[in-house]
Amino acid sequence: MEMFETLGRFRAAMKNAQAVRAMNNLPPEIQKDIGWPVSPRIDAQTNLSRLILGSGR
Repeated sequence: MEMFETLGRFRAAMKNAQAVRAMNNLPPEIQKDIGWPVSPRIDAQTNLSRLILGSGR
């Protein structure tokens, strides 16, 4: 039965990740309305590029 418990935890983690992705894909206005912290619209790679290359691009 331990295998089923592990699969259950894995499924719960996958559903949680899916819900977080769905919430992060909502527009910032709706995220604020429901109390979800507004997710940044710029990914980490872009931030790193901006830091290294400057904002003059």
